[in-house]
Amino acid sequence: MTYRTILGALGFALCTTAASAQDLPPLVMQPNAERVTFEHIDALNACDWNRLMAQYPEEVLFILPNGVWIEGRRNIGDVFAGFCKPREEGGFKGATFIAEKVKTIGDTVNVSWRVEADFLAEPYKGADAYVTRDGLMYAQVTTFDPNDMKFK
Repeated sequence: MTYRTILGALGFALCTTAASAQDLPPLVMQPNAERVTFEHIDALNACDWNRLMAQYPEEVLFILPNGVWIEGRRNIGDVFAGFCKPREEGGFKGATFIAEKVKTIGDTVNVSWRVEADFLAEPYKGADAYVTRDGLMYAQVTTFDPNDMKFK
């Protein structure tokens, strides 16, 4: 099974858009692990694909629920192109991730968060571990699973 099939099952709408992984922006390093993490959350809340993708080096890895791995900058770009679509197109544009607890250990930032959105019947809670190095995000382990969300 390919990562596209797996993510489809998670509710991600993966397809190439004008903001696609074909036109990756240059990398933008942040001064520390926390700034990498909060740049990610802010860019995610804004659904700013270019800002999101400016954080990920080629060897980036995301580990999703059920042990699903997505590797590489272009593949992550495809994920966020789908994520940043409007809800009626299967995306999550308009969702707001709110950090509730943060604990940094070395260059890894652990965040418990909640998601609020007009299209959710109730807030959705989860957690991520962001592994950073040299001002970029190299890995993310997430509990985000749209199958667990309650939609209106």
